[in-house]
Amino acid sequence: METNVLDDSDLRLAQRLRQLRQERQWSLDELAARSRVSRATLSRLENNEVSPTASVLGRLCAAYGLTMSRLLAQVEANGAAIVPRKDQPVWTDPGTGYRRRQVSPPAPDFDCELLECELPAGVRIAYDTPSRAGLEHHLYLKSGGLEVILDGRSHSLAPGDCLRYRLYGASEFRTAKRSAQYLLVVR
Repeated sequence: METNVLDDSDLRLAQRLRQLRQERQWSLDELAARSRVSRATLSRLENNEVSPTASVLGRLCAAYGLTMSRLLAQVEANGAAIVPRKDQPVWTDPGTGYRRRQVSPPAPDFDCELLECELPAGVRIAYDTPSRAGLEHHLYLKSGGLEVILDGRSHSLAPGDCLRYRLYGASEFRTAKRSAQYLLVVR
C-alpha cells in the first residue's frame, strides 16, 4: 500500500523547515522576503498547521538552494541501495493533487534523482525560480499530455517524448483534458 510522505511525516517536514531557517539565522521576515512566501504562511508551515503546496515548497527550496527531492529525503532519511516500491516516498500537493514518487531518493554520494510524477487533468503548477540554477532535467512523458514552459518558451509533449533541459529561470507545467504521467531525472 502506498503512503503519502506528508501523512507520515508532516511534523518532521515542519521541523526541518524550521531547522533550515534557524541554521541560516534568518528571521521569518527574512525568509519571507527571500522566498516570497508570506510570514504568516511560513509560521503556519513551521508549526505544522498546514501542508505546503508544490509551489510553496519550490519557493522555499529555491531560497535554501535545495531540490524538493533533497528536502523531502532529509525528512525521510533513507539511504538504502535498493528501494522497494512500497518504501518509495510519495508526496501529494494538497492544492493540486500533483503526485511525486521518489523512485531513487537522493543520497549524499549520488548526484542524480529519479522521480515518477503525475499531474491531474486541468492543473497548472508554476515555479518562479529553480532551486539551483542550471539543474539538469530529463523529462520522459509516459502517458497523457503535458505542456512545459521554460523561461517563457513552451514545449508540448506527447507520450514517448523526452524533454532535456537545464533550468535557469521560471518553469510551468500544465495539463489540459488529460492527466500526465512522467518520469523525471534530476541531476
